[in-house]
Amino acid sequence: MTTEPTTGPAAQDARLPAGVPLIISLLVGSAFVMILNETIMSVALPALIADLGVTAATAQWLTSGFMLTMAVVIPVTGYLLQRFPPRRVYLASMALFSAGTLLCALAPVFPVLLAGRVVQATGTAVMIPLLMTTILRLVPASRRGQTMGTISIVIAVAPAVGPTISGVILSALGWRWMFWLVLPIALLALAAGATWLKVAAETSRVPLDVASVLISAVAFSGLVFGLSSIGESAAGSAAGGGEAHGGVPPWLPMVVGVVALAVFVHRQIRLQRTTGAPLLDLRPFAIRRYTLALILVATGFMALFGAIILLPLYIQEVVGDSAFVAGLVVLPGGLVMGLMGPVVGRAYDRFGVRRLVIPGSLLLAVAMWGFTTLGAATPLWHVVALHVCLSAALALMFTPLMTDSLGALPGELYSHGSAILTTLQQVAGAAGTALFITVMTLASAGAGVTEGGLRAAFLTAAVISLAVVGVAFLTGRRTEPAPG
Repeated sequence: MTTEPTTGPAAQDARLPAGVPLIISLLVGSAFVMILNETIMSVALPALIADLGVTAATAQWLTSGFMLTMAVVIPVTGYLLQRFPPRRVYLASMALFSAGTLLCALAPVFPVLLAGRVVQATGTAVMIPLLMTTILRLVPASRRGQTMGTISIVIAVAPAVGPTISGVILSALGWRWMFWLVLPIALLALAAGATWLKVAAETSRVPLDVASVLISAVAFSGLVFGLSSIGESAAGSAAGGGEAHGGVPPWLPMVVGVVALAVFVHRQIRLQRTTGAPLLDLRPFAIRRYTLALILVATGFMALFGAIILLPLYIQEVVGDSAFVAGLVVLPGGLVMGLMGPVVGRAYDRFGVRRLVIPGSLLLAVAMWGFTTLGAATPLWHVVALHVCLSAALALMFTPLMTDSLGALPGELYSHGSAILTTLQQVAGAAGTALFITVMTLASAGAGVTEGGLRAAFLTAAVISLAVVGVAFLTGRRTEPAPG
């Protein structure tokens, strides 16, 4: 049966068990620092290009490679969280992240720096599913919305403020300090987890289907690689350059990824029927609440990453301000999203998903259509206001949708449901970036970043936002039994 938000005295009297707030705070803080690193390198690319003697296309792999690694590793987390206790998974995750951070800080050449980013991403990929699964296991149903609101700070705010933080660090220190400042925090979190993280959870010796691991790696890496290279390829063609990534056309890895994904899905369904132990259990897709929420979260992440990539381009190339100013413009929106997370979570506990997601989707459409009016003469306060509007809309959507989708699942599907959700966020982020950059480049007709090209990209996002409104009205209609 599904878990619904509760109201009244029962909800008010629900208390978190002793020690749970400390565990959740530790996981949220760790995940925030780790997810922050996904976008923290974007502003540092010019400094890295000059310091390490690489091209812009090569340097971009520090962000693309991070996202690519996460997309490959996340599908395996469902198995890991079933097979090993949460404490062991957390310590392995933080140890990998800390080792990768140290490697990046000491990197003498670009390949070592890239290797450090891959190790960082391997640890990061496990943390969000671990955080979601732990909250579902420890927090009473009547408090899940409020607690899951803290996850929105991690998942949505950290990538949004990453460029701002890196801009501040780079204005006073070198790029290596982005890792030296993070390392002691990571080591402190590792020590705290070893001391205080004690979560009781049943584990089972489920077999690991190695073939599924390999197929999923091909599928998700192909999709993210292809999507992330589309914008770069379009930009290269517009500038008279060659195809992205060593002459590999973007459609080739995407086709390989789609075919491998179809094979992966078929194999998981067959393993579920024959052995009952697929690498990634796909039964959550049979639950209407989960699937609808998944669609809305994915489109929301397309909008978020689209804003992250388009607004700095607009501010620097059209308005003519610095990267530091671009980082400051998106900072208020990130702070608003973080502050709204717990508030929206409490509102979900009281009102449910529908009364929050529908207004959020309408506000998202207003913000996106507002972005289509930006021009070279638009005052920065207007841009900040629109971005705050967008951030508030996503805050109204993300917390209720994530809580409602995972709350619809039976306990044995928590880890797989969170793994699917987190994987889709990576693919959606890459898809949004690819789509909007490609539209902008084609509309600019080879003239670089232009006001018309950016307006076309924002118009595309605005049209998508209308579809989001339509899907939002389907949420919260009825409940259904979860599959056994």
